[in-house]
Parts: sequence; structure tokens; C-alpha cells
Amino acid sequence: MFPIIFLMGFPLVAGLAIAAAPDAETRGRWVRLSVALIALVSVLLALSSMGEAPRFFALGEGTQHGFDLAITAASLALALVLLYFCRRIRPREWYIPVLILLQTGLMLAVEFAAEHPEVEHALYVDSFSALMALIIGGVGGLICIHAIRYMQDYQAHAEGISDRRPAFFFMLFLFLGAMFGIVFANHLLWLFFFWEVTTLCSFWLISYSGTEEAVRNGFRALGLNLVGGVAFAGALVWLTMGPGLHTWELDRLVDAGSTLALIPAVLIAVAGLAKSAQLPFSSWLLGAMVAPTPISALLHSSTMVKAGVFLLVKLAPVFHGTFAGFSLSLIGGVTFLVTSLIAVNQRNAKLVLAYSTIANLGLIVMCAGIGTTATLWAAILLILFHAVAKALLFLGVGTTEHLIGSRDIEDMEGLVYRHPTMAAMLLVGVLGMFLAPFGMLLSKYTCFQAFLTVDVMPGAGVLLAAILAFGSAPTLFFWSKWMGKLVAVPRSAPSPEPKIPRDEWIALVSLTVVTYVACALFPLADLAFVQPYTQALVDSGLIPASADRIPWETIVLMSVMLAGLFTLPLAFWLRRPQYAEVSGYLSGANVSGGASFRGAMGLERQVESRSYYLQSFIHEVPLMRYALIGSALLVILMLGAGL
Repeated sequence: MFPIIFLMGFPLVAGLAIAAAPDAETRGRWVRLSVALIALVSVLLALSSMGEAPRFFALGEGTQHGFDLAITAASLALALVLLYFCRRIRPREWYIPVLILLQTGLMLAVEFAAEHPEVEHALYVDSFSALMALIIGGVGGLICIHAIRYMQDYQAHAEGISDRRPAFFFMLFLFLGAMFGIVFANHLLWLFFFWEVTTLCSFWLISYSGTEEAVRNGFRALGLNLVGGVAFAGALVWLTMGPGLHTWELDRLVDAGSTLALIPAVLIAVAGLAKSAQLPFSSWLLGAMVAPTPISALLHSSTMVKAGVFLLVKLAPVFHGTFAGFSLSLIGGVTFLVTSLIAVNQRNAKLVLAYSTIANLGLIVMCAGIGTTATLWAAILLILFHAVAKALLFLGVGTTEHLIGSRDIEDMEGLVYRHPTMAAMLLVGVLGMFLAPFGMLLSKYTCFQAFLTVDVMPGAGVLLAAILAFGSAPTLFFWSKWMGKLVAVPRSAPSPEPKIPRDEWIALVSLTVVTYVACALFPLADLAFVQPYTQALVDSGLIPASADRIPWETIVLMSVMLAGLFTLPLAFWLRRPQYAEVSGYLSGANVSGGASFRGAMGLERQVESRSYYLQSFIHEVPLMRYALIGSALLVILMLGAGL
């Protein structure tokens, strides 16, 4: 139990020490040391949990009572802090303090109810939560290291933005500690508290710059996540005062199955959808793009959004075989399809990453709603690889922006000639997103098989499979055209680029190596973390056993394909591509080589090549409007099916 307590408590202590550091150099040393300790304990915990059955931990009566009082007091303090921040709301954002008061009132009703359910095991660890801890400690820690130098450059170029780096790093580590609390808390009131701490941290981090746009987007994130928080609090009220199931323990909620646990499960699912930025709650994650890149990476990869899908996967046995679960899958499917299409329109690299993040999370939600062995296998592996590859891409885009002064994909043309190392790392991230075993190939292959067996209603499986097919095609399109820009021959000879700062270099190279290792050793991750988790659910009778297995010939063939594709970035990394200016026929008299020509009217014209964005075919605004309406109706349908 010590590693669990350490991972939940140490980030808070480390964050306070870092915030109190006398100078930036000392702060940087403390960040590196703290990240190293968190990563080490995360690895040790993961190694000790490989292939193990779930372990539950009971605290002494006095100890648990003390923790209960502390968390109750901290919850009230959290509500007061959020209300204090609401002094900057606009009149039309009046609903935010109302949601805070409503949520707090529901929690006080639970705390002071006449009869409380007994909590036997407040903490637990299983192979899935150990894998999540590895992601939080490893990927989240590398993001913190990347932020050391990145935030220094950010403050140097951000005129009029106050330097709040001590509080910034405190919030990063508080965020990590809250995420560890979410994945290890079996006590639902504790889990809810950590859930709301991530809401506070995300609001503050998104609003970091203090500009009007950042503050408004921060309040949007706060408001939408509070909607989920109120639904979560409503589930706790039901579990305390409602008929039937009375429990404050996550494992007992899941064990109860759909007969007793469906109503609180669908309420918690609303919180999960909001936290993982699914439609109709997705706008907060898009607004988070105004924040510095490390914040975007932290929210999109290893923490905030993963909390939502983590809880939905945990509740998947309750949704299995129910119409509420099918409705949940449709919400994820609509999100996956629509945001994949909209990502095709985007030139801003961070927006491409934002929409693709929402889309990937939608696919995970589709899997969680079905809740079979095969879909849970795919969902957990998607969580793992998305965390690694998307963190690499977000940090890579942030560093590239500092190198070339732009995050426009068109301006990254020929980056392989200007900065081959940076281009190679971006290529690894892109390849990982749509070609790795956890992305395009094995997971979606498995999902197709699983979706076609769904029989909740006539045609349900075919509908989900069709959504998966049509949502997957745009992802191939927008990732491929980005890759094409990176390796294209530039219009003119590349100019020397500045070097990547050391801390950013360490984080990016580490994530690149982890991506390679994850792709190469995904069968080990499957055997050590995924299969023990799904097998424990099967042994408990919560989900049916599945005889579906991917043929080993298919795995070997895909592995050979991946090995060939992933050697391309290595070639760019090991041997710098040579730029050779070639004068080709350009429909006129060439001027100064092959980059421009003189046309028939004597005007000099620059050669340009642009990617296709299909804006005349895919209209973002009306598509998103109809998707929001449709997904909102599906949320109501899911709630109705549960109730």
C-alpha cells in the first residue's frame, strides 16, 4: 500500500516545495528530482502488479475516519476557491456558481445522511490502474520536464503576461496527485474529491495567461465539467439514500451489475463524458488550446481526459448488454465520426491534435459502452498508446513552434531538411497515432469483430461498425497529409534552425523511445496488464468470456509492416537528408532556380503547394451544430434508459 499512498501524497508535497523554490534553477532541479521519484515508484508498482489479481486495502477505523474528515474539509475549501474565482464571470455564466452550490449541497446531503454505507476497502490496485499509474507518472512526468525550459521561453516572449511559474508547477504536480487518487480510490467519495481537484486544476491552467480569451475558455471548461460533477454527486446521493444498492465502493458498484447499478452508472457516465470531452461537452477541450503547450499535452494525453474514459471502462460491465450502454456507444461513435471529419479542415497543428484527441476518446467510449472482453481489450490499449503518442505530438508541436515561429502545418513543409531530428520525432508520433497496434490496425480490427456481434436492437452492430469505418477514413487522410508536409522538398534552401533546449530534448526523445518500445512490446503489455484485468472480470461473471482471438499470422504480418514504416523516421534521424535545388519546368521562365518563375505578363510568381482541407465539402459549423443536438439527445436517451 505504501507506493499508492506515496503516489497520491508526494506530488502535493513536491508541488509545494517547487513553488517555494527561491529561483528558476532550483525549481528546475526540484522538478526533475520529483519526476524521477514519481516515475520510479510508478514503475515499481507496475512491475509488482503485472499479471496479478486486484488487491484491496483496508485502513484502520481511526485512520479512515481522519481521511474522511480531511477530504470533507478539503471539498468545502475547494468549493469556496471555485466560488472565489467566479468573481470574474460574465452575467451569462451565472450557471457556474449555481452548479458549484448545487454540487456542494448534494455532497453535504451525502456526508450528513442519517445512515452511511460502510467502506471496507478505501484503496485498491489492479493491472489496469497500475498501467494508468505508469502513464501518469511516466508521460505526465516527462511533460513536467519539458515545461521547465518551454515555460522559460514562453514567458520571455509573452508580453504583458505575468510570470506565475511557481504556481504553474504546483498545479501540474497537484494535477498528477489527483489523477493517482482517481485510479487508486475505491472509496467513491474520495474518488469524487480527486475528480473535482482535476476540474479546479484544469480551470486554472487553461486560464494561466490571464487574457480575456484564456479566462473565458477556463470558465467554459469549469462549467461543462461541473455539469458532470453534479451528475456524479447525484449518483452518490442515489447510492446513499436511494432504493436497492447502498455502497460507497467502486468494486461493489461494478459487481452489482446492470440490475442494481445502472442508474448511478449512467449518472457517473455523464461525468465521464464531460471529463473526456465527448459531444456535447467537447468545446472545453478545444478552448484549452489557448493554454501553453505543456498544459495542452497534460490535459489531452495522460491526465484530464483519461480520467473520464478510465471510469467509463471501469463501469463497462454494468453497461454490457443494455440499451443505456448502446446509447453510450452511439455518443462515442457520433463524437468519433464528426470530430474526425472536422479535423480534416484544420491547418493549426494543435487543433488537429485537439479534434483527433476527442475522436480517439470517442472510439474508447464506443468500446466501453459495449463492454465485452474484446472491446475492453481494445479500449485499454487505445488509452495506453494514445497517451504516449499524443503527448509526443503535442510537445513536438510546441517545440516546433519555437523553432520555426508557427504551428501551421503548411509552414512545417520540408521540416525534415531544416530540422531532421524534430521531424523524425513528429513522424514517429503521427505513425503511432494511425498505424501502431493500438491505433489503426489491431484495435480497430478487434472492434469491428466485437461491434458486429452486438444484438441490443436490430442493426445495432452494423450501425456501430459503419460509424467505425467512416470515422477511420478521415483519420488516415489528415495524418497522411501532415506526414507529407514534413517530408516534402521545401521551396527554397533551408536556413539553420536553433537547437532544441536540453529539457525539451530529454522529454521528446524519451517519448519517442517509449513509442517505439510500446509498439514493439505491445504483446507484453497485453499479457501483463490487459488480459489479467479482463480475465478477472470474466472470472467474476461480470462479462462473458470471448473465444475471439486475432490469428498469430495477422499479428506477424502487421508487425512486419510496422517495422518497415517505423524505420523511416530512424533513417532521417541517423542521416540528415540533403537538400538539392532542381530547376523544373514551371509554366514560364524560371527565376533563381526552381522556387519561382516569370509568367507571360512578366510577373514573378512563387511556387506554392498546399494540402487539401475539403472545406467546400465538410462544413464545420453546421456539422458541429447538428452533432451537438444529436449527442445531447443521445445523452437524454441514455439517462432515460438507465432510469
